[in-house]
Amino acid sequence: MENTIDDLKKPAHLAPPSGGRGGESIHVFAPATVANVVCGFDVLGFAVDEPGDEVIMRVTGKPGITISKITGDDGRLPLDPAKNTVSVSVQHYLQSVGRSDIGLDIELHKKMPIGSGLGSSSASTVAGLFAIKTLLGDDSDPIKLLPFAMKGEEMACGHGHADNVAPALFGGFVLIRSYEPLDVVRLPHPKNLWCAIVFPDVDVPTREARQIIRKNIQMKDAVTQWGNIAGLVSGLFMQDIDLIGRSMKDVLVEPVRSMLIPDFYKMREMAMELGAVSFGISGSGPSVFAFTRDEATARSITQKLQQHLTGLKIGSNSYVSTINDAGPKVLG
Repeated sequence: MENTIDDLKKPAHLAPPSGGRGGESIHVFAPATVANVVCGFDVLGFAVDEPGDEVIMRVTGKPGITISKITGDDGRLPLDPAKNTVSVSVQHYLQSVGRSDIGLDIELHKKMPIGSGLGSSSASTVAGLFAIKTLLGDDSDPIKLLPFAMKGEEMACGHGHADNVAPALFGGFVLIRSYEPLDVVRLPHPKNLWCAIVFPDVDVPTREARQIIRKNIQMKDAVTQWGNIAGLVSGLFMQDIDLIGRSMKDVLVEPVRSMLIPDFYKMREMAMELGAVSFGISGSGPSVFAFTRDEATARSITQKLQQHLTGLKIGSNSYVSTINDAGPKVLG
């Protein structure tokens, strides 16, 4: 799975430039994701069943991209196609396949919180890219969309990381082995692994959450982190949930980012007492997540953590899901 934008050539089977009749449309869903997975900063992530974002894309008679509607964002996202991650990524893709002549109108429906640490911008971008790829009849490997999705991440948070967009695009559990060259590996996982997610209603902007991370680390901390990443990947391959759980410890990023999340360590203590396999921050936060062995435990954890946050006068949303192996899907 090695690709860069320069590697992407125009597939011979795409519709010719004169194709694309006005009125053709597609409705696509792309899932939320949990990035980092505690110990794998910028290199590990997985997709969940809910929440997610939806894009409706229509072919128009006039070349260029417009965004006619955005819902669920409280007016926070730009309608300007030059400033929106969905349209910018789609435009990069169209240029790469020689289809800048096509006209598109985009509706973006945010079905997940912005700034949640659940890959909100990634879900939107992947939905848009999957929509245009499908509209053009491009049946090439979806890996070719990844560099364009990373362009959207670069616009959203200043850094083109792939630990959200890759699982949103491919589904499942994903390892980014290398960024230069881009090399992505889908990992196996236990089918009975459940994820409990709680999103506290506090603001933790991704750019700021990245800026507080230490730039220099001690060798002993690096060794600890390498061992945990290797243990987590081994646990996934071996279907060993106990090994997965004891490997999900972060000595580099979590100690700093946890300060931005109210009662993080108290919530972790509660989750582990309720039967969680592991607990940590989803992406840059403020969402937190726990792995469990069954749905009932996951639902118990979300309920108790939400009650705790309510006691702190903090609202929250919660989601319970297995790992989503499907990735984006066409709704209509």
